[in-house]
Amino acid sequence: MTLKVDEIEQGAWTVLRIRGELDLVSSPVVRQSVHEAVAEGQHDVVLDLTGVFFCDSSGVGVLIASRRLMKSCGGRLRLVLPARGAEDGSHVNKVLGALGVRRLFEVYPDAASAVLDEAHPLSA
Repeated sequence: MTLKVDEIEQGAWTVLRIRGELDLVSSPVVRQSVHEAVAEGQHDVVLDLTGVFFCDSSGVGVLIASRRLMKSCGGRLRLVLPARGAEDGSHVNKVLGALGVRRLFEVYPDAASAVLDEAHPLSA
């Protein structure tokens, strides 16, 4: 399956809904989508990863690079992952935890809560 990225504006936030496999071949698509959002002046980005069913180290690398980019421009990056990780059909949460980088990200259970300023991220 190929990777698909849909962009939705929700208030001040740009939500990038990502579906498919996040791997060596497809991760540049996500990187480019984040860079385009920043180039268009969007500095608050949500990566909705609920539709990602596979993520390798290249995918993790693009998430970390996206975090770094958003911090460098004074922006914010939030991730949306199923609250129960792999049990809900996505193993991204489990991969991030296994690599010890889950704590680097603000993670929310859905895009609706991720775009709220008063929302609290899920605990690592």
